Order: sequence, then C-alpha cells, then structure tokens
Amino acid sequence: MNPLLSRPGAVVVEGGAIAAHYGDPLREQRLLAEGAGLVDRSDRGVLQVPGADRLSWLHSITSQHLERLADGAGSEALVLSPNGHVEHHLVLAELGGTTWADVEPGAGEALLGYLQKMRFMLRVEPELQTDRWAVLSLVGPGAADVLRAARLPVPDGEHAVAPLDRGFVRRMPAIGDGAAAVFDLVVPRPELEATVDRIGAPLAGIQAYDALRVEARRPRFGVDTDHRTIPNELPWLRSAVHLEKGCYRGQETVARVHNLGRPPRRLVLLHLDGVSEVLAEPGTPVVLGSREVGRVGSVVRHFELGVIALALVKQSVALDAALTVAGSAAAIDPEDAPAEPDDTLAASRERIRAVRSATIGR
Repeated sequence: MNPLLSRPGAVVVEGGAIAAHYGDPLREQRLLAEGAGLVDRSDRGVLQVPGADRLSWLHSITSQHLERLADGAGSEALVLSPNGHVEHHLVLAELGGTTWADVEPGAGEALLGYLQKMRFMLRVEPELQTDRWAVLSLVGPGAADVLRAARLPVPDGEHAVAPLDRGFVRRMPAIGDGAAAVFDLVVPRPELEATVDRIGAPLAGIQAYDALRVEARRPRFGVDTDHRTIPNELPWLRSAVHLEKGCYRGQETVARVHNLGRPPRRLVLLHLDGVSEVLAEPGTPVVLGSREVGRVGSVVRHFELGVIALALVKQSVALDAALTVAGSAAAIDPEDAPAEPDDTLAASRERIRAVRSATIGR
C-alpha cells in the first residue's frame, strides 16, 4: 500500500493508488500556485534503459533527437504509429550511463513490450522498474528554496537532471500561470515516505497538480489524446518532437502536416459555466449547434478560473464559437487560436465573461 495514503485527510483517486487531495483541493491548488507543495505521482510507470547503444537506439524509434543527450540532461519524446498517431509520451533523464523514462500510469508494460520488439541485436536492456522507483513532484514558486533547505540539488534549466544519493531530481516546465516551478524527484519506492519527510513541504493531491497543469495547457497522454491524435495538434510538437530529424516511425505525417501548417485539430483551453456540480468525463463531445466539433480531456475546477478543460477541437472552430459540453456553455480562451481581428478577440473575451458569470455565488 502507498504509505502516503495514510497521511491526514488523504482521499484516494477513484480506482487509483495516489491521493486525489488531502481534504481541501482548492487550498492545495493555491499552495502550489503561490508557495510550494509535494504531489505524489508514484503511480507513473518508470523504465530504465542501460546499454551502450541506448541513445542512438532511442533516437531511431522516437520523435526526439537523443543521439547526443548529455549526462545530466532530460527531454520528452513520443512513440508514434506508422500513420503518425501518438502511442506513448515519455519523459526522459540521462544519468550515469542509463536513460530513464517515466510514463503515464499503466502505460509501462505496453511501452516495454514495444521496446523489446525493437531491440534486434543492439546493446540495450530496457527494464520496467515501477515496483522499485517512484515519482514525486515538488511544485510552486518556492520549490527551489525548499530543495535548497533540504540540502538537495536544484537543476538549472528545463529538463536538467541532478543526481540524488539514490535516484535523481529533474526540472520540468513550469505550470499554472508560469510561476509554479516543477521538480520531479525519482526515488526508491521504499524511501518514498522518508523523502517526503526530508523535503518537508506540505502534501497536495493530484487534483491540485492537474488544475495547474490544465491552466498551463500541458496535456496527458490517454486523457487529452485519442487514437487519432498527432503531435501537430498539441504543444508536444515543440517539447517532444525534433522537426529537423527524419527516419522514425510516423515522421512523414508530422512533416507533411507541419509543412502544410494546418493540423486537423488544435488543443484549446475551454472555460465552462460550471452549472453542473459533476465535471464532464474525458471524451465528452464538444458541440457547436447540433454538430460535434471536438472532445474534452482533462476537466478541472480551478481555484481562480472556475471550471476549465483541455479540448481538442476542429481547426475550423472559430475563436468566439458558442460551444457546449454536456449541456454546459463553453468558451475558448482567446490565447488558444491564431491571430484574429480585434473584434473577434473581443467577442471571445465577452463570451468568457458571460460563461464565468454563471458561476458567481456558486
């Protein structure tokens, strides 16, 4: 059993093994946005890839340029289908002759199966290590100071990695409004509770983390994606794809759509009116009039923005479109569309104000 679930106030994620919150999810969001808190993400899959050929091999089978990934560096990468659809999202760290990858909960076995099939005669030994290693995330503007106070290293630069006595700490892109720094700590699973106590920051549940993640428009594989998702529809085109690299599975689709400049869908932040107490499930259709024009993924109740969601919508959906999700009015955030005439931007902002006004007093 996860020892952190015995901490005061812990409420378990439905069907999961980590805490959704510790009694006050909105307060926990504010903690991550304005201070620093620790989030248990120990349900993530962890893999190790040792072996002399590991970097050239991973370079050849993923979307990222990894041949010269330096010791103490990290990255993100995708495994694509032959048609360019996203099959896996990996967060990487290179340290001490081993490449580490952590992936979405439950995705480790499938990724390991793919890696084993692609080994051929190369000097690589991919291993699933989820039962031995666990992921924590220290989040907030004060996160670096918390690490220093605990006499732990503070990696300098996005995806930079620093070793711990056992495991490592990796700096990730900030979330929330951009002020909430994120440091992932990968530590031995038996030392999970001791690591939390050493760091000393208050615990926050995954709901708080997800609220700031959605605000920052950081998608989750399998939640904000479906079987048709291609990298060009997501921010992963910038963080997990090297556009000047060729010869990997699915590359032709990525290059063709990038050169055309118009992917079939785009990821947007939706503001929902929050009339329903029940949040829409991932996969719920986004509707314009009587037409289905997209799907929502992560839906959260944000401590400042109200109910917001990440959604994949058709490229043709206008910035000021009057959308609905499960009967709730929805408006696209003005930042999530190509440059538009001022009157269209103004209409979009007016629609968001109208949607938010529905939640006043709730």
